[in-house]
Amino acid sequence: MIKIEKLTKKYDDFVALDQLSLHVKSGEIYCLLGANGAGKSTTINLLLGFLKATSGSAFINGKNVDKKNLETKKDIAYIPENLMLYPTLTAMENLDYFSGIGGQNLKKEALETLLSQAGLQSDAFYKRTNAFSKGMRQKVGIAIALAKQAKVLLLDEPTSGLDPKASNEFGLLLQNLKKNNVAILMATHDLFRAKEIATNIGIMKNGKLLEQFVSKDISLSELEQVYLKTMIVKSFNHD
Repeated sequence: MIKIEKLTKKYDDFVALDQLSLHVKSGEIYCLLGANGAGKSTTINLLLGFLKATSGSAFINGKNVDKKNLETKKDIAYIPENLMLYPTLTAMENLDYFSGIGGQNLKKEALETLLSQAGLQSDAFYKRTNAFSKGMRQKVGIAIALAKQAKVLLLDEPTSGLDPKASNEFGLLLQNLKKNNVAILMATHDLFRAKEIATNIGIMKNGKLLEQFVSKDISLSELEQVYLKTMIVKSFNHD
């Protein structure tokens, strides 16, 4: 569902992404780990068509992102680190508006069902989102993805700033989407959440994918050791 082949993005002499290759099938969650500047967000922005690749290719549901950008967008839902909703609108109104943009004309009962499936408490359905926590806004984002019937979900640091309870709830929502055969690519700093929910895990640094694991084949402590080893740069001064 997501296919990336030797994808590269350069800004003059700076290489933001260096020949990245990875695949994500329907019903899989691939977590990309790495420090800021590793290339995680660049990868997602290339898949969204916000950036144009210098070389290589990316496909969503078999369609080339560069050549058929509008078509690939129909299959994608995107939740950034800070999801922007209309603050003076309620959760219901936001969901109605964004699902309408996606071509859906849903009745009140259907909108409520989607918000409920996304884990939002019913007493928040008709509250303005300017009073929502980040976790509550993310749930509205999941409801929008459900309304769109997205086949691919792209997430950029979605659990950053969430408390442990909200982060756990968000992880459970992603597991439910996985069961519904959504292909999920998530950029994150959260090793624990990655190990808990991912099918596959990749570690990026300086635009390169340096390590890949099947999540069930590595323990959290092993993942942490590999991650730290990958992040540490030893420099030696010689006279």
